[in-house]
Amino acid sequence: MLRQIAPEVFQIPLMPRNSINCYIIEGVLVDSGIRSSYTTVRKALRKVPVHQHILTHAHADHQGCSDQICAEFAIPLLCHPDEVFRTETGMVTNDYPTPQHWVAKLQQKYWAGQGHKVDQTIVENDRIGNFRVIETPGHAAGHISLFREQDGVLIIGDAAVNMNLLTTATGLRLPPSIFTTDQQRNIKSLRKLAKLNPAIICFGHGPVLRNTDRKFEEFVAKCGAGI
Repeated sequence: MLRQIAPEVFQIPLMPRNSINCYIIEGVLVDSGIRSSYTTVRKALRKVPVHQHILTHAHADHQGCSDQICAEFAIPLLCHPDEVFRTETGMVTNDYPTPQHWVAKLQQKYWAGQGHKVDQTIVENDRIGNFRVIETPGHAAGHISLFREQDGVLIIGDAAVNMNLLTTATGLRLPPSIFTTDQQRNIKSLRKLAKLNPAIICFGHGPVLRNTDRKFEEFVAKCGAGI
């Protein structure tokens, strides 16, 4: 199912209850779910054509079918310089705090896609159409977010999640520590994002949040205490 969130912004829910999502923003595919997401992503791209593919970060649930999609649609792949190694090798769990954990091994074996050549790297303040690249390291070393000033749409990747990944209950949370390189650095990145006062927040995990009552800023203020 393809859901329009804002002008030229579409959510592609890849698992039940929005537990894994990718997005199309102004003709650019952001993330690609897990390896088995290929059929769903391909179907969406036949409805909304894209000319580029960008990764918020190169974890298994974000680059899973990137190699297949880039090959089939002949589109370039972009990521932050600090994500190039994982993107090109497909060794996507090497920056986890405990890469030998059984969950990490499962993700690497069953979720991760093959590596794919990075055509271009993107850094702070680069433009993707009307979206600005914002470096938000912490969950991964080269994690990025994308923000459109004109209407406040924020693609947040995994800097925060909007669900309990075990129960699938909706609610703002930090990404799980088991998959997060540096949680304190991630919280600093969230504080950077909160200053933008985003109006619509699109997560890698969990439903889209229309931030009319400033829940996001309140959440960040609480989790950032003392950092």
